[in-house]
Amino acid sequence: MSKLTITWHGHSCFTISADGYDVVLDPYAPGSVPGLGDLSLTADMVLCSHEHSDHGFTDAVRIRTGGAENPFQITKIDTFHDDASGSLRGTNRIHILETGGLKAVHLGDLGCMLNAMQIDQLKKPDILLIPVGGYYTINAAQAAQVVEKLSPRVTVPMHYRSDTFGYPVIGRLEEYTSRCNNVIHYDTNVLTVDSSTRPQTAVLTMV
Repeated sequence: MSKLTITWHGHSCFTISADGYDVVLDPYAPGSVPGLGDLSLTADMVLCSHEHSDHGFTDAVRIRTGGAENPFQITKIDTFHDDASGSLRGTNRIHILETGGLKAVHLGDLGCMLNAMQIDQLKKPDILLIPVGGYYTINAAQAAQVVEKLSPRVTVPMHYRSDTFGYPVIGRLEEYTSRCNNVIHYDTNVLTVDSSTRPQTAVLTMV
């Protein structure tokens, strides 16, 4: 049975892994996110939703050579980092990673609602990594609307504030999870998903 494993490194940075191949998304620069330590990761590929320092610091990732063959089909969808057609914060790239009949979607710093064509491309992912904090991205209420339209198996909130990390101007995790059913809090930053995983909102914990 095919499996996808995600590892959360804080903020919007994740490693998505399958068949021994690791893709890091949205690594952040030292000091760019309050409360988070410096990243030092190794992967086969790194992808960034945009070039801001808290999402596009590729120097945090050492690219290994001679590793496993890439099992992923990767699709990029251009959106906006704001609700003003990019005039405030520019563009944002959504990444879709598919392998073995499983689909993971990383929404990056999505700042606008999705159009019908984008929804059709993104719908029914096995894993949806979605910003929920507002201010720089969609907020908790908007994130709930996106989830309703996309119908993911597992939703993982990101880009929010906690007691120990995150920007003071963005919303707390609870503002989003209070709108959700089937919320599961994990005491780890790693989650493996396959076709038998039950629908849930998965809250990962920095370790």
